[in-house]
Amino acid sequence: MTARRSSDWGFPRWRGYGSTREATTVRLCDRHGCEERGDCPAPKAPNSPERWYFCQRHAAEYNARWDYFEGLEKAEREERTRTEKRDAGAYAEAQHYGWAASGDGSRSADEVRALEVLGLTPDADFPAVKRAWRELAKAVHPDVRPGDTAAAAEFHKLQLAYEVLRAAEERREWRG
Repeated sequence: MTARRSSDWGFPRWRGYGSTREATTVRLCDRHGCEERGDCPAPKAPNSPERWYFCQRHAAEYNARWDYFEGLEKAEREERTRTEKRDAGAYAEAQHYGWAASGDGSRSADEVRALEVLGLTPDADFPAVKRAWRELAKAVHPDVRPGDTAAAAEFHKLQLAYEVLRAAEERREWRG
């Protein structure tokens, strides 16, 4: 009988990393009759640490009928809803990073800051921007208040905000 050399010797390694001679145990889907790999955990009941392990197809089917509030009293449901809204509030505040049309969250962070300088809401259109800029700029213009450094700084801030919004409006018009 001849001694057979292991395939784990030397460099390069002749057998793939992670491959062994032993059979690996694979958890099957907990759905009756399914022979696919069950690697998607799903809770057996709300607020329960016990889990089912489904394949992707059966996990999607299970989640489609999932009721997050099942078994909770009305007061508990309302409390959980308030908690979820509070904890997910930051996601709602970040909606201006989305892709959409004007007034529904399409403004960049710079545009939103410029609108705040002018005292406008994020859904303000460009004619409103122009009106607000003219009204505020007239009050602090260096010709109206000569020698006032605070007014000059405020006028400069208003000018920068208007330039940011004007450039953004030109880009929108150019894109069509």
